[in-house]
Amino acid sequence: MDQTEKKKLALTACEVRKGIIEGVFNAESGHPGGSLSIAEVLTYLYVKELRVDPKDPKKEDRDRFVLSKGHAAPALYAILAERGFFPKEDLKTLRKPDSYLQGHPNMNYVPGVDMSTGSLGQGISAAVGMALASKLQGDPFRVYCIVGDGELGEGQVWEASMFAAAKHLNTLTVFVDNNNLQIDGSIEEVNSPYPIPEKFEAFGFNVIEIDGHDYDAIEAAVEAAKRETEKPTAVIMKTIKGKGVSYMEDAVGWHGSAPNAEQYAAAMEELNAQSAALGAE
Repeated sequence: MDQTEKKKLALTACEVRKGIIEGVFNAESGHPGGSLSIAEVLTYLYVKELRVDPKDPKKEDRDRFVLSKGHAAPALYAILAERGFFPKEDLKTLRKPDSYLQGHPNMNYVPGVDMSTGSLGQGISAAVGMALASKLQGDPFRVYCIVGDGELGEGQVWEASMFAAAKHLNTLTVFVDNNNLQIDGSIEEVNSPYPIPEKFEAFGFNVIEIDGHDYDAIEAAVEAAKRETEKPTAVIMKTIKGKGVSYMEDAVGWHGSAPNAEQYAAAMEELNAQSAALGAE
């Protein structure tokens, strides 16, 4: 990937992060930490990889994406808005009683959302079902899913993973957002899922470990997954919760807290500075 492409992706990721902060600030609630940590992978997928069409969100042969960690909806909404599925201005309506952008994604109301998620563990199960349908129907679409590392405590994750490997669902790529924090503390303290790569490997996955904020690494992982012919792929992404907003980074308190006016201003100033440093007009 050349520097021009990386710059474009980085600028878009900055806009995604601004959208996340805009949404949770106006909602006065939400989950900024785990939304900010997946900005790069969402940006890469929706800008470079996914075959989707904002003008035809339900197109039959589109690639599918499932946000299994549904509380990170602000990030998904922000990238969908960037791609033109709905107006960016609507991000300010997050969680409002009359808004279609609620705290968890709803496929019935939000253009571009392929699966309603929120109850942890269920999203990956739906993604596995989509990958099975792709295989049985001979359709060309691929399925991508993001799972939280805290979410790995859900038994359903592993039931779905066992099934995916048993059925050789090689069109499925699961990204694990390993930011090491969940609502009550570090995942090690709450209910350690480590070692994560070895677990997925034991369940029959092709396993790739990357820096989840590195576009070259994300691209290499996606391309490797597409070359795999027998196994589903698990991409274990080492990330930083709250990435991009310095006072939120690696701070468990920002798992489910909204910034106040002063904190909002500081976050937006920092993100605008990052955009300016990248040469945004």
